[in-house]
Amino acid sequence: MALILLAEKDHKLGSALKQELARAGHETTTALTQEETLKFLSVRSYEIIILDMDIMRESDFDLINFIKQSQPMSEILLTTRIEEIEKAVRSLRRGAYMYFVKPFDSSDLLFGIESALKNLERSMAFREYERSAFIDMMGDSPAIRKMINLATKVAPTDSTVLLLGESGTGKEIIAEYIHRMSNRYDKPFLAINCSALPETLLESELFGYVKGAFTGAAGDRKGLFEEGNNGTIFLDEVGDMPLITQVKLLRVLENREVRRLGENKIIKVNVRIIAATNQDLLVAMQEKRFRDDLFFRLNVIQIKIPPLRERMDSLPSLIRYFIAKFNRRFNRKIREIDRQALFILANYQYPGNVRELENIIEHAVIMADDDVIRANSLPEYLQVIKKPMLALPSGMEEAVAAAASEAQPAEPEFITLSEMEKRLITDTLIKCGGNQTVAAEKLGISRSTLWRKMKEYNIRTSFAPEEVSVQ
Repeated sequence: MALILLAEKDHKLGSALKQELARAGHETTTALTQEETLKFLSVRSYEIIILDMDIMRESDFDLINFIKQSQPMSEILLTTRIEEIEKAVRSLRRGAYMYFVKPFDSSDLLFGIESALKNLERSMAFREYERSAFIDMMGDSPAIRKMINLATKVAPTDSTVLLLGESGTGKEIIAEYIHRMSNRYDKPFLAINCSALPETLLESELFGYVKGAFTGAAGDRKGLFEEGNNGTIFLDEVGDMPLITQVKLLRVLENREVRRLGENKIIKVNVRIIAATNQDLLVAMQEKRFRDDLFFRLNVIQIKIPPLRERMDSLPSLIRYFIAKFNRRFNRKIREIDRQALFILANYQYPGNVRELENIIEHAVIMADDDVIRANSLPEYLQVIKKPMLALPSGMEEAVAAAASEAQPAEPEFITLSEMEKRLITDTLIKCGGNQTVAAEKLGISRSTLWRKMKEYNIRTSFAPEEVSVQ
């Protein structure tokens, strides 16, 4: 059964279709006008919206765009007359799922509804998969959970988002996640670094230009706002944008229009803007380096991204992700990291955040002699980090080492990332006396995530008193 809104101007046809839909087990609400359609859309969510194009013509209001924004998890089926097929086809490009030419057989409509429901199911499953994969990669600390929940909540809207965080924290990754989870997911996602280009070049990249606008402008060229129409534009390091360009960006946000360099023609655009910066924009505003009105336009939804050192629980997932990425790029088959290299990676503070970790893993994948990343595969500046050893009286170190080697088999030279995570969880549980709530807090993850990991790695839930370390 599906929840259906049937917006049909022809009362007789609407009544007949409602009866057919009821016989097929669907719950249907009917509307005869655009006003009624908007009223029903404002109070309830529907899976299928059957929309008569005659209702769309009642005003200049963009009903399809409104539905896609207000009911993102729904499909639109259009009914139209044969002379308006061209308009129906254009509506498909704007988000409608399919159309039916009147008169049509009710069995065709029922088949279309079934197809649309299956498409919704696939779309929801794919988005949930993307969300789960994103969470696995980013980590599960309280700060990350808050960030992901906010990003997921704002994604289906068209609200402008401002991402704040240190350089290299993965702001573009978050921006792309918001785009992928939005209704614009199948439209362009274009990114530009506002600090990497001089003022004139930045403007030409954003707004485009016409032939002769400046020296070297040999022909007309669209800017990012035109190229990314109906999609998402990501403005990285927006805090470094020149003031004159800020004025033009404000016009885009307020009026949804651009003008190419060298001409006065106004071009309407429909883009979502996600901006990011590592600067304190409040300070920049006080110093007159950033416009107050632009800040308030950009700061509709603010998301703070914590640095990597505050979410080290995500390190194993990020390492796995980057190893897989560079294995594909460089045709390598790296499968493990030895214990010394893992210790170095786990005890580094990453001032360059996720971007620095990515560069480290890229270096290691290239430099590895076989399928294992060892300490000497890492950049030289990391190799000074050595695994600490207990300070023992003279002669005791060798005795302890000998006794240990007799008491237990030698550990392998390398362990997997999963094994590293299992050991970390087990050691933390032991130190916390088996208290899962305290252990989860120490690990920076939720108790439910800890429980899931314990089940995954078959970690027991209680420990003998002699195992518990005294702090």
